Amino acid sequence: MPDFLNDLNDIQREAVTNYNGPSLIIAGAGSGKTRVLTYRIAYLLTQGITPGSILALTFTNKAAKEMKERISQLVDEEQARRLWMGTFHSIFARILRAEAAAIGYPATFSIYDTQDSKNVIKQIIKEMNLDEQVYKIGLVYGRISSAKNNLITAKMYADSVMCKEDASYRRHHIDEIYSRYANRCFKAGAMDFDDILLNTNILFRNHAEILDKYQHFYRYILVDEYQDTNSAQYLIVKKLAAKRCNICVVGDDAQSIYAFRGARIENILNFRKDYPDFQMYKLEQNYRSTQNIVNAANTLIEKNLNRIHKKVFSKNDVGELIRIFAVNTDQEEGYVVAASILNMKYTHDYANKDFAILYRTNAQSRIFEDALRKRNIPYKIYGGLSFYERKEIKDVLAYGRLLVNRNDDEAFNRIINFPARGIGDTTLGRLQAAATNTGLSLWETTVRAQEVAPNISAGVRAKLHKFIDFISGFAEKQKNTDAYELLNQIIKASGIYTLLQTEKTPENISRMQNIDELLNGVREFINENHADNDLVTLDMFLANVSLLTNADTEKSEDNDKVTVMTIHSAKGLEFDVVYIVGMEENLFPSLMSIKDEQEIEEERRLFYVALTRARKNVFLSYAGMRFHWGSMSVSSPSRFIKEIDVRYIDNNSAACTKNQPTMADNYKPKFSNITPKLSYTPPKTSSTDFKPSNFETEKILPGMIVQHPRFNLGKVLAVEGTGSNTKATVNFDSCGQKQLLVKFAKLKIVE
Repeated sequence: MPDFLNDLNDIQREAVTNYNGPSLIIAGAGSGKTRVLTYRIAYLLTQGITPGSILALTFTNKAAKEMKERISQLVDEEQARRLWMGTFHSIFARILRAEAAAIGYPATFSIYDTQDSKNVIKQIIKEMNLDEQVYKIGLVYGRISSAKNNLITAKMYADSVMCKEDASYRRHHIDEIYSRYANRCFKAGAMDFDDILLNTNILFRNHAEILDKYQHFYRYILVDEYQDTNSAQYLIVKKLAAKRCNICVVGDDAQSIYAFRGARIENILNFRKDYPDFQMYKLEQNYRSTQNIVNAANTLIEKNLNRIHKKVFSKNDVGELIRIFAVNTDQEEGYVVAASILNMKYTHDYANKDFAILYRTNAQSRIFEDALRKRNIPYKIYGGLSFYERKEIKDVLAYGRLLVNRNDDEAFNRIINFPARGIGDTTLGRLQAAATNTGLSLWETTVRAQEVAPNISAGVRAKLHKFIDFISGFAEKQKNTDAYELLNQIIKASGIYTLLQTEKTPENISRMQNIDELLNGVREFINENHADNDLVTLDMFLANVSLLTNADTEKSEDNDKVTVMTIHSAKGLEFDVVYIVGMEENLFPSLMSIKDEQEIEEERRLFYVALTRARKNVFLSYAGMRFHWGSMSVSSPSRFIKEIDVRYIDNNSAACTKNQPTMADNYKPKFSNITPKLSYTPPKTSSTDFKPSNFETEKILPGMIVQHPRFNLGKVLAVEGTGSNTKATVNFDSCGQKQLLVKFAKLKIVE
């Protein structure tokens, strides 16, 4: 028996070593899911299973890479390298490139990212003279994406329920937009992310001999995060596993939170029906969180009816009770959370990176960003612009894409006049019109411009052909030049390098640094893949990079920052201290979900995910009043707070959830072991306590921060009068400026 099995507990070891037949591994939060999946693959290799016959599917390239590295340490680097391990999209794209001819695509097909797809859709909407307010690009893109994930092709869409739904909203032309979009992608030799799954299903459906080949090729199939699979992924996996049924899926139904992306919790719940002779293994020991956090999460999630029963437990310290901040306004919520972070840092010696602020919607981030900035607390918004989404990176890669696939219209559009070549929008419009009329790609249209676009002048045609010659020359070089050298030459020969060097603004310097980092990434890719190939070419690099997601490109440097993110983005991460903010009805759970019990259950799972991100401390906060569409509205505490057993909530804060605050209640904020210090000015003392003001002996002064029993916190702008006639003008965060007679105002000085 391999020594590494000693690292596992009894149920983990059982799940690792029983590898024949269908297995369902239900992995509670923090229960070592990744370790079990990794060790199971390593164990297969020790049992003589050839690595090329093992298919392991993940949701991020980062996860696949980390698992491969761990398997290399456990078994053998050469065996780990030969595994079929990667994301659904990367593995199926690899299959599609090998079998592309069967579905009419070139093996070098381009992969459009979201922005590429939206650009094509925008162009189609414009060509059809449709109202962009009715046919919003994001909405149309979402409808097409949803259709593909449900295996509804462009030809099938007109007869689908989705099309009838479109008609009810007077969007009668989405079916035609979808049809034109599909045709344009096919003509360009391009697939979007959703096409990779759709076309893999079509490939296996229409070509039984190809499906049979891969069914025999993959003897053992393992799927991570099975609860997040959609219909298309589910069917591919089911087809591949049909012959041998050696399928192992790992996941947690309690963490199924991506229904809006097409994920189906039914896939994991119905595994038992798909494979009646399955074995189930429940990983119930949480190694991440305190006992109190785990127990609180259990009492919450047990309210869901649609679930696989398990009892997660922890042997860690009991830990602190969950604390609740009930505040007057959403702005005050930001101040309180920022103040709490400072307090926790000073009293527990935490670093900034140990904290996370989690919210239901992106719109909530501003208040916390403002509060953190005023406190000089470094933070990062997780899931921002990916490295590969930056303009300068997309520009450089577009040159490479066009070298590899000359019919890639999006790449052509991006670089035809970058750097400027004197080819303007009028020319591009004429090229596009000609391409649409002839059914040619933009590249083919440009090559035949004199024939198919006679309205383009001879002078402009000369510029176009100069560009054609430039790309064609480099296309010849790519056969014998490695990816780094070729891309480096393109950057210099195209004029991009000169353009950015000419004017050394901070922005251009940053862009050059990003391009340099891109080249570093190409070098790393060559070093990682040179063992399999004598020459690592540009098309290999592009095939890899086109499938990276934000999660794969997050940078780890300068990492000592508070993380601010949506709960959906937080899945899979963990922090010592977690603040779950905006815990109010109609915000969390979302207003859109409250009429549907299944959607409420998903919202509850989302809260469960948020709770279980924390190792040591959880803070919940809600505001009695919150701005919506420019006006203040009354809020009430989320039902989810009340669903946590009170045994796991701080007694001082639990009371604040018993009665829903209303504006008429004129309720006061209740803080758990912390009171807020505003960040208008640096603190004058080290105390964090409110100090009652004795206005008989202590004069209130402009610049002070004060608290009013009704208006809450504000800054004193001016003071006039003396004695009992003293008046103060105060700018309150909740209601603006007020002039108050000090002797009756019951003000308290905060600092």
